[in-house]
Amino acid sequence: MSQQQQVPELSVVILCYHSANVVRDLVAQVEKEMEEAGIDYELVLVGNYLPGDTNDQTPAVLKELSAGKPRFVVVAEEKQGMMGWDMRSGLDAARGRHIAVIDGDGQMPMSDVIKVYRVLQVGKYDLVKTFRAQRQDGWYRRTISGYYNFLFRLLYPAAHVFRDINSKPKVMTREAYQKMQLVSNDWFTDAEIMIEALRHDLSVGEVSTVFYKNERRGTFVPVSAIFEFLGNLIYYRFFKK
Repeated sequence: MSQQQQVPELSVVILCYHSANVVRDLVAQVEKEMEEAGIDYELVLVGNYLPGDTNDQTPAVLKELSAGKPRFVVVAEEKQGMMGWDMRSGLDAARGRHIAVIDGDGQMPMSDVIKVYRVLQVGKYDLVKTFRAQRQDGWYRRTISGYYNFLFRLLYPAAHVFRDINSKPKVMTREAYQKMQLVSNDWFTDAEIMIEALRHDLSVGEVSTVFYKNERRGTFVPVSAIFEFLGNLIYYRFFKK
Protein backbone atom coordinates (compact mmCIF):
# COMPACT_ATOMS: atom_id res chain seq x y z
CA MET A 1 0.00 0.00 0.00
CA SER A 2 1.08 3.61 -0.46
CA GLN A 3 1.80 5.78 2.56
CA GLN A 4 -1.52 7.56 2.04
CA GLN A 5 -3.41 4.25 2.27
CA GLN A 6 -1.65 2.86 5.33
CA VAL A 7 -3.38 3.14 8.66
CA PRO A 8 -1.08 5.18 10.94
CA GLU A 9 -0.38 4.13 14.50
CA LEU A 10 -1.29 7.57 15.87
CA SER A 11 -3.42 10.39 14.51
CA VAL A 12 -2.77 13.74 16.18
CA VAL A 13 -5.72 16.10 15.82
CA ILE A 14 -4.66 19.71 16.39
CA LEU A 15 -7.44 22.29 16.83
CA CYS A 16 -6.04 25.36 15.11
CA TYR A 17 -8.90 27.89 15.09
CA HIS A 18 -7.42 31.41 14.88
CA SER A 19 -3.91 30.03 15.51
CA ALA A 20 -2.19 31.16 12.32
CA ASN A 21 0.45 33.07 14.31
CA VAL A 22 1.65 30.02 16.28
CA VAL A 23 0.64 26.94 14.34
CA ARG A 24 3.78 26.75 12.19
CA ASP A 25 6.06 26.31 15.20
CA LEU A 26 3.67 23.91 16.97
CA VAL A 27 3.26 21.69 13.93
CA ALA A 28 7.02 21.65 13.30
CA GLN A 29 7.58 20.60 16.91
CA VAL A 30 5.06 17.75 16.76
CA GLU A 31 6.43 16.58 13.41
CA LYS A 32 10.01 16.56 14.76
CA GLU A 33 9.07 14.73 17.97
CA MET A 34 7.06 12.08 16.12
CA GLU A 35 9.94 11.42 13.73
CA GLU A 36 12.46 11.19 16.59
CA ALA A 37 10.16 8.82 18.52
CA GLY A 38 9.75 6.58 15.48
CA ILE A 39 5.94 6.70 15.63
CA ASP A 40 3.95 6.10 12.47
CA TYR A 41 1.69 9.14 12.56
CA GLU A 42 -0.55 11.56 10.76
CA LEU A 43 -1.35 15.15 11.70
CA VAL A 44 -4.97 16.24 11.31
CA LEU A 45 -4.94 20.04 11.28
CA VAL A 46 -8.38 21.53 11.94
CA GLY A 47 -8.76 25.09 10.72
CA ASN A 48 -12.51 25.52 10.40
CA TYR A 49 -13.54 29.14 9.97
CA LEU A 50 -16.50 31.43 10.56
CA PRO A 51 -18.19 32.76 7.39
CA GLY A 52 -17.07 36.27 6.60
CA ASP A 53 -14.10 36.18 9.01
CA THR A 54 -11.33 37.80 6.99
CA ASN A 55 -8.96 38.04 9.96
CA ASP A 56 -8.37 34.31 10.33
CA GLN A 57 -5.55 33.25 8.04
CA THR A 58 -5.35 29.78 9.58
CA PRO A 59 -6.90 27.80 6.67
CA ALA A 60 -4.38 29.31 4.24
CA VAL A 61 -1.47 28.64 6.58
CA LEU A 62 -2.55 25.01 7.07
CA LYS A 63 -2.85 24.50 3.32
CA GLU A 64 0.68 25.84 2.90
CA LEU A 65 2.04 23.65 5.71
CA SER A 66 0.50 20.49 4.29
CA ALA A 67 1.74 20.97 0.73
CA GLY A 68 3.74 17.93 -0.33
CA LYS A 69 3.33 16.20 3.04
CA PRO A 70 1.23 13.03 2.81
CA ARG A 71 1.17 12.67 6.61
CA PHE A 72 -0.76 15.93 6.90
CA VAL A 73 -4.55 16.13 6.64
CA VAL A 74 -6.23 19.54 6.64
CA VAL A 75 -9.84 20.02 7.71
CA ALA A 76 -10.90 23.58 6.86
CA GLU A 77 -14.63 24.01 6.44
CA GLU A 78 -17.15 26.72 7.22
CA LYS A 79 -18.01 26.30 10.89
CA GLN A 80 -21.35 24.81 11.84
CA GLY A 81 -20.64 25.01 15.54
CA MET A 82 -17.90 25.96 17.97
CA MET A 83 -15.05 23.98 19.52
CA GLY A 84 -17.05 20.75 19.75
CA TRP A 85 -17.90 20.79 16.06
CA ASP A 86 -14.25 21.43 15.23
CA MET A 87 -13.11 18.57 17.46
CA ARG A 88 -15.61 16.13 16.03
CA SER A 89 -14.69 17.04 12.46
CA GLY A 90 -11.03 16.37 13.26
CA LEU A 91 -11.70 13.11 15.11
CA ASP A 92 -13.87 11.88 12.25
CA ALA A 93 -11.09 12.64 9.76
CA ALA A 94 -8.47 10.73 11.77
CA ARG A 95 -7.53 7.28 10.47
CA GLY A 96 -5.09 6.10 13.13
CA ARG A 97 -5.26 3.10 15.45
CA HIS A 98 -4.94 5.64 18.25
CA ILE A 99 -6.22 9.20 18.21
CA ALA A 100 -4.89 12.21 20.10
CA VAL A 101 -6.53 15.62 20.27
CA ILE A 102 -4.89 18.81 21.51
CA ASP A 103 -5.49 22.54 21.21
CA GLY A 104 -3.23 24.43 18.82
CA ASP A 105 -2.84 27.62 20.84
CA GLY A 106 0.40 26.64 22.57
CA GLN A 107 -1.00 26.60 26.11
CA MET A 108 -0.20 22.92 26.57
CA PRO A 109 3.19 21.38 25.78
CA MET A 110 2.98 19.61 22.45
CA SER A 111 5.41 17.04 23.89
CA ASP A 112 2.49 15.88 26.06
CA VAL A 113 1.09 14.04 23.04
CA ILE A 114 3.86 11.44 23.05
CA LYS A 115 3.98 11.33 26.86
CA VAL A 116 0.26 10.60 27.13
CA TYR A 117 0.38 8.12 24.25
CA ARG A 118 3.18 6.16 25.93
CA VAL A 119 1.18 5.98 29.18
CA LEU A 120 -1.79 4.62 27.22
CA GLN A 121 0.44 1.96 25.67
CA VAL A 122 2.19 0.88 28.87
CA GLY A 123 -0.94 0.99 31.03
CA LYS A 124 -3.14 -0.64 28.36
CA TYR A 125 -5.73 2.09 28.90
CA ASP A 126 -8.63 2.90 26.60
CA LEU A 127 -8.13 6.64 27.14
CA VAL A 128 -5.46 8.76 28.80
CA LYS A 129 -5.62 12.51 29.37
CA THR A 130 -3.76 15.20 31.24
CA PHE A 131 -4.76 17.23 34.27
CA ARG A 132 -3.46 20.76 34.72
CA ALA A 133 -1.37 20.45 37.88
CA GLN A 134 0.12 23.89 37.25
CA ARG A 135 -1.91 26.68 35.70
CA GLN A 136 -0.46 29.97 34.51
CA ASP A 137 -3.66 31.30 32.95
CA GLY A 138 -5.69 33.92 34.78
CA TRP A 139 -8.31 33.71 37.52
CA TYR A 140 -11.14 33.81 34.98
CA ARG A 141 -10.20 30.53 33.29
CA ARG A 142 -9.29 28.87 36.60
CA THR A 143 -12.67 29.87 38.08
CA ILE A 144 -14.63 28.55 35.11
CA SER A 145 -12.63 25.32 35.18
CA GLY A 146 -13.27 24.93 38.90
CA TYR A 147 -17.03 25.25 38.37
CA TYR A 148 -16.90 22.80 35.45
CA ASN A 149 -15.17 20.10 37.44
CA PHE A 150 -17.26 20.62 40.60
CA LEU A 151 -20.55 20.37 38.68
CA PHE A 152 -19.36 17.38 36.69
CA ARG A 153 -18.39 15.42 39.79
CA LEU A 154 -21.60 16.48 41.55
CA LEU A 155 -23.79 15.00 38.81
CA TYR A 156 -21.45 12.11 38.01
CA PRO A 157 -20.10 10.80 41.34
CA ALA A 158 -18.19 8.03 39.54
CA ALA A 159 -16.10 10.81 37.96
CA HIS A 160 -14.51 11.75 41.29
CA VAL A 161 -11.28 10.19 39.99
CA PHE A 162 -11.13 12.68 37.09
CA ARG A 163 -9.20 15.73 38.20
CA ASP A 164 -9.65 17.93 35.14
CA ILE A 165 -12.21 16.89 32.54
CA ASN A 166 -11.39 19.60 29.98
CA SER A 167 -7.65 19.10 29.91
CA LYS A 168 -5.88 17.94 26.76
CA PRO A 169 -4.27 16.16 25.10
CA LYS A 170 -6.69 13.28 25.24
CA VAL A 171 -5.45 10.09 23.61
CA MET A 172 -7.71 7.11 23.00
CA THR A 173 -7.80 3.89 21.06
CA ARG A 174 -9.86 3.79 17.91
CA GLU A 175 -12.07 1.16 19.53
CA ALA A 176 -12.80 3.52 22.41
CA TYR A 177 -13.65 6.37 20.04
CA GLN A 178 -15.95 4.20 17.97
CA LYS A 179 -17.97 3.36 21.08
CA MET A 180 -18.59 7.03 21.79
CA GLN A 181 -21.60 8.87 20.46
CA LEU A 182 -20.35 12.45 20.37
CA VAL A 183 -22.91 15.00 19.23
CA SER A 184 -21.95 18.24 20.98
CA ASN A 185 -21.13 21.23 18.81
CA ASP A 186 -20.18 23.62 21.61
CA TRP A 187 -17.73 23.74 24.53
CA PHE A 188 -19.08 20.54 26.08
CA THR A 189 -17.25 17.97 23.97
CA ASP A 190 -14.40 17.34 26.42
CA ALA A 191 -16.97 16.56 29.12
CA GLU A 192 -18.98 14.50 26.65
CA ILE A 193 -15.92 12.33 25.98
CA MET A 194 -15.55 11.67 29.70
CA ILE A 195 -19.27 10.91 30.06
CA GLU A 196 -18.99 8.40 27.24
CA ALA A 197 -15.92 6.90 28.91
CA LEU A 198 -17.98 6.38 32.07
CA ARG A 199 -20.97 5.04 30.15
CA HIS A 200 -18.86 2.39 28.41
CA ASP A 201 -16.75 1.65 31.50
CA LEU A 202 -13.52 2.53 29.70
CA SER A 203 -10.22 2.39 31.55
CA VAL A 204 -8.95 5.95 31.93
CA GLY A 205 -5.57 7.27 33.03
CA GLU A 206 -4.39 10.80 33.84
CA VAL A 207 -0.97 12.44 33.83
CA SER A 208 0.00 15.91 35.02
CA THR A 209 0.81 18.83 32.77
CA VAL A 210 1.50 22.56 32.86
CA PHE A 211 -1.04 24.96 31.39
CA TYR A 212 0.68 28.09 30.12
CA LYS A 213 -0.72 31.59 29.93
CA ASN A 214 -1.90 32.52 26.46
CA GLU A 215 0.06 35.66 25.62
CA ARG A 216 -1.16 35.86 22.03
CA ARG A 217 -4.93 36.28 22.34
CA GLY A 218 -7.80 36.35 24.79
CA THR A 219 -9.98 33.38 25.63
CA PHE A 220 -12.77 32.29 23.30
CA VAL A 221 -14.74 30.88 26.25
CA PRO A 222 -17.57 33.29 27.23
CA VAL A 223 -19.18 33.57 30.67
CA SER A 224 -22.32 32.08 29.13
CA ALA A 225 -20.37 28.85 28.67
CA ILE A 226 -20.88 28.12 32.39
CA PHE A 227 -24.67 28.09 31.96
CA GLU A 228 -24.34 26.23 28.67
CA PHE A 229 -22.19 23.64 30.41
CA LEU A 230 -24.67 23.26 33.28
CA GLY A 231 -27.56 22.83 30.85
CA ASN A 232 -25.65 20.18 28.95
CA LEU A 233 -24.73 18.37 32.14
CA ILE A 234 -28.35 18.20 33.30
CA TYR A 235 -29.52 17.07 29.88
CA TYR A 236 -26.88 14.34 29.58
CA ARG A 237 -27.36 13.18 33.17
CA PHE A 238 -31.16 12.98 33.27
CA PHE A 239 -32.61 13.11 29.75
CA LYS A 240 -30.21 11.82 27.10
CA LYS A 241 -30.93 8.22 26.12
